Amino acid sequence: MGRILIADDHDSLRRALAQAVADAGHDVDEAPNGNAALEKVHETAYDVVVSDLKMGGSTGIDVLKTTKTLHPTTAVILMTAFGSVQTAVEAMKAGAFDYVQKPFEIEEMEVKIAKALEMRRMQHQIDYLRHAQGDIYEFDNIIGSSGALAHVLGIVRKVAKSNTTVLVRGETGTGKELIAAALHHNSLRANKSFIKVNCAALQENLLESELFGHEKGAFTSADKQRIGRFEQADGGTLFLDEIGDMSQNTQAKILRVLQEHEFERLGGTRTIKADVRLIAATNRDLNAMVEAGTFRQDLYFRLNVVTVDMPALRDRKEDIAALASFFIKRFGGELKKKIDGLDPDAAKLLMRYNWPGNIRELENAIERAMLLTDGTSITSTDLRLGEASGMGGARDSASVVRIPPTGIPLEEIERIALVEALRMSNWVQKDAAELLAISPRVINYKIRTLGIDFPRGRRAALQAHEGLPTAV
Repeated sequence: MGRILIADDHDSLRRALAQAVADAGHDVDEAPNGNAALEKVHETAYDVVVSDLKMGGSTGIDVLKTTKTLHPTTAVILMTAFGSVQTAVEAMKAGAFDYVQKPFEIEEMEVKIAKALEMRRMQHQIDYLRHAQGDIYEFDNIIGSSGALAHVLGIVRKVAKSNTTVLVRGETGTGKELIAAALHHNSLRANKSFIKVNCAALQENLLESELFGHEKGAFTSADKQRIGRFEQADGGTLFLDEIGDMSQNTQAKILRVLQEHEFERLGGTRTIKADVRLIAATNRDLNAMVEAGTFRQDLYFRLNVVTVDMPALRDRKEDIAALASFFIKRFGGELKKKIDGLDPDAAKLLMRYNWPGNIRELENAIERAMLLTDGTSITSTDLRLGEASGMGGARDSASVVRIPPTGIPLEEIERIALVEALRMSNWVQKDAAELLAISPRVINYKIRTLGIDFPRGRRAALQAHEGLPTAV
């Protein structure tokens, strides 16, 4: 799906076209004249801009030239009731993707927008193959210095240049696709295609057509031959995301390709060879699914040659500051907004939050904060982090302590609260003490008396840093 701008001073046409595009699942903005369209393209990077040639304020050519200057990859489609060969030639020379003369059918414009989006997707793929974006997949450019990430990259470096199948496991939003792309970019197949398929996004029959292709007439809507993703990835890498959502019938066909390196298109009889390296990813427990009989054991063994376990963001909090700075810089450029960084309270809040959505949630939180902030830095009030956004404020009327019917010793409740505060504070005692409204000396005493164990290597280093006695 794409982000589309419709600019036309003919209200009924603009609204009808915008509604049709929105119904197709795209995000749509409208501009009632040329000046409003220019404001929109200065504020937002669109995938496609559809603009009338002659309208109030700036012309469609002005909109075209400004859009191509600010966002060179945006496709611009011009429409006019005053068509001529000369204006069409001028539009195409200025970089228009297409030129449509009014009146036209809404369906015609929908087709042109779909073609523009497909062209843009293909251009991104070409840019990747030419390494225009390849530097972001260099190991040294992957953001983070935590031990957990270093362990992951150590495995990835060792297997990148092999043809070994890799299974990337981890929660949603931990960066599984980034690691898959890094494996491809640093492999001997880097000059070939890197093809991605989300197995959870398609029904079984559609997924098989997507993966293996189909012949004309293979099923009711198969009006022409389709080349599948395995053929497109020949010589390169195929990344199957959310492979745990794949049906057992499709699992059997994937297993055959891995074993024999061949398949047939749906409705076809010709055997097609494919030299493809497979990288799979999942947020599910495939081992448990094998035991439950919902995932093939033989396929699991073929996928699980090398396993990369992506750490949750809560387990690599040392990387949060660097990731936040990266997102601030990136969104600052996209939004044309100057933000210096995080203020101390905002930085502290990011460290205390548990990040159930991981890096993807952090990215969304920073983008939202940059849109909301009125200052030159992001404050804690600009961040909306679910339950974490209420930290330090009035206590919620609902109990945060769950007492079982059989009861629980008060000491155990205190232990649970201390461990949670320490974990939220990345095991920094003074920050945990602040969360619990006690002094650092008191929290150190309670840690010793309750026998709370720190993660290996954290306790002595942190206490020495804070000037506190080391608990024995």
